Amino acid sequence: MVAVLLAVGAVTLPVPDDAYADVEVSTHKVQGADGKEYSVTNHLVGGAAEPGGQRKEWLLVWAGDENIADTAVKDVKNLPGSLAGGLDKVSNALPGPDFLAVIDATKGSKTYGQVVNTATVGPLVENEPHHMQYVWHKGDTIFAGALFGAATYAFDVSALPNLKLKGISLPSQTLGGSVPDAYWTLKDGTAYATYMGGPVAPGPFRYDDGSVHLGNGFAGSPGEVVRFDPNGKVLSQSPAATPGGDNEKLCANLPRIGTPTCANPHGIQAREDLNTLVTSDYAEPRNIILDPVKQPSPYLRRPTVRTWDISDRNHPKLRAVSYLPDGPRADPEDPLHAESRAVMETTVTNLPGHKGAFAQTMQGGAVFYTPDITAPEPHWVEVFDDGAANKAFDPANDSNGGSSNGGWMQTSPDDRFLYRAIVGRQPGALGPDDPGTTGGVYTLDISKLVAAGTDFKCNIDTLEEAQRGGGDDCPTLAGATPINPGVPGAGPHWGAYDNFELGQDGLYQETSVPNRLAVSNYFVARSGLDGDHKVNVVDLGPDGKVSVDDTFRDEVTGEVGVNFNRRSWPHGEFGNAKPHSELFVVADSDVR
Repeated sequence: MVAVLLAVGAVTLPVPDDAYADVEVSTHKVQGADGKEYSVTNHLVGGAAEPGGQRKEWLLVWAGDENIADTAVKDVKNLPGSLAGGLDKVSNALPGPDFLAVIDATKGSKTYGQVVNTATVGPLVENEPHHMQYVWHKGDTIFAGALFGAATYAFDVSALPNLKLKGISLPSQTLGGSVPDAYWTLKDGTAYATYMGGPVAPGPFRYDDGSVHLGNGFAGSPGEVVRFDPNGKVLSQSPAATPGGDNEKLCANLPRIGTPTCANPHGIQAREDLNTLVTSDYAEPRNIILDPVKQPSPYLRRPTVRTWDISDRNHPKLRAVSYLPDGPRADPEDPLHAESRAVMETTVTNLPGHKGAFAQTMQGGAVFYTPDITAPEPHWVEVFDDGAANKAFDPANDSNGGSSNGGWMQTSPDDRFLYRAIVGRQPGALGPDDPGTTGGVYTLDISKLVAAGTDFKCNIDTLEEAQRGGGDDCPTLAGATPINPGVPGAGPHWGAYDNFELGQDGLYQETSVPNRLAVSNYFVARSGLDGDHKVNVVDLGPDGKVSVDDTFRDEVTGEVGVNFNRRSWPHGEFGNAKPHSELFVVADSDVR
C-alpha cells in the first residue's frame, strides 16, 4: 500500500492513498429558476451503512472549501507567492466544491466519528456555507444557506446517508434581501429564513405586503424575512425595516440611506402556538467581513431584537423593535464593547405557559431575557454576562465578557437549561496587552427565571454581578467545558443539541432531555475568526454538567474531534474545509 504524508501540527502521520478508494458516487439534479441545473453529488464510503447492525444516527455538517479567497485582510501582505503554494493556511488555493459532510454519530459504532459521505453541491462555488435550521424533526427538509452566494439549498435527507436536492432559491427569487443566515422550520414543513443583507440592487424595493423601503444594496441594509415551502420555493418576502426607520444614533448604514435602520436579522426562532416570531439584528454584513480592518463605526453592529405577528403565516407583520440596554461594562469611549452590541442570536422557550425568550450579543458578551414575547413592546433585561463563565473554561481567563464572540445559544426542550457556545476573546481585542480568553461551551440553569414569569427579579446592573452572576432568580452556571483549552479566541461558534434517543424497539425517538451537543470551531475566515476547523461532541449530564466526548475522534489523526483540515475527502483531494453548522439527523425509516 502506497502512503502519502499528512502534517498535523508537529506530528506527521501516514495516510493511505486509497483511504477513499471504495466510494459510490450518485448525483441528483434540479432545475433552478434560471433554467440551469443545480446538483448534489453523494460520495458514499463503502460499508457506511453497516447492514444488519444498529440503526444509525448522523451528524450533518454544512462546510465550505477553504481556498485563497479565505485569506483574512491581515494576511493580504503575505500574498505574493501564495498562489504557488506559499500560503500555509490554504492547502489548495483553487476553489473546490462546498458540501454537507455526513458523519456517523452513533455511539458504539465501529465508524463513530467517521465521514461516510460528502454531498457536494454544484455548480456554485464560494457559497460560504453558513447555517441550517436549529433543530431537525422527522420529515423536515434541511434548509442550508450560502452566505456569500445569497442562495438557499433545500435537501431531502429521508434516505441518509444519501441526500437529494429538492430545490434551490437563487438571488433572483429574493430580490428584497441578501446574505441568508438562519432558518426556523414550521410544523407544516415550511420555513422562515433571515436574509441579513439589503436588497440585491440598491434603491427602493416593494415587498409582498405592498410597503416600499430604500436599500443600500447587496449585503447592506435593510434585511428581510423569507418564507420557503418544503422544496425551497419562495412563498413571501417580508421587510424587517420599520416605516419611520430606527434610532439614527445607534443604527449606522454605509452608504447612508434615507431612513436609518438596524434591520439586519440574523437569529430567528418562532413559537407557533403564540403566533410569534423573534429575530435578532447582528450587523450590516458587508462591513463585518472587512475585519480586522477597523470598521468606520461601532454602530454598524446592532443592539436590536424584533418580534413579529405570524398569525398569517405567509405575511409576518413586524410588531415591535426592542433596543437591548447597555450594561455595567458599557464604555462611552468604545461603544463597540457595550453589552448590547451585536445581537447575534435569540432563542425561545418551548413549553405551554412559558412565553419568554433569550437574546445574546456576540460583541457585547451578554445574555438578555424577556418574559413575554407576545407583549406589544417586550422588555429585555441582562441576566448573565459571559465573563461569569470565563474562569470555568480556564482559571487564567479574566472575568470580562466583552468581545467574548459568543454565537450559538439554545434552550433545552424542557426549558430547564440554556446552552451557549463561546469562541473566546482574541488576543489584543481590548488593547495591546490583552491576552484574550479561552472559549468553550457552558450551560445555564434557567428554571427559576422562566418559572417566575413576568414577576422575575433578575437584572445584571453592576460590574460585581456581571463577573460573579446575579442573585435572586438569575440563571446559574450549571456546567462549562473548554474547547481548544489554552488557545484564546479559538472556541466554538455554532452548535446543535441531539434531540434523539434510541427506543426499546430499536427505532429512534425524540427526547426532551438531550444528552449531548455538537459544536464547530469556525465563524467566517474573512472576518479574522477562522478557528481550527474542528467539530466536537460534548456530553450533557442531567444536572447540566458538560464534558468533551473523547471517543468522538478524527479518523485520520486519532485526535479528539473531527478535523476538517485534511488533504483527502470522499469527493477528492480538495484539502481543508470550513465547518460552520451542524444537525443531528436520522433516516426516516429509523425514527418514529
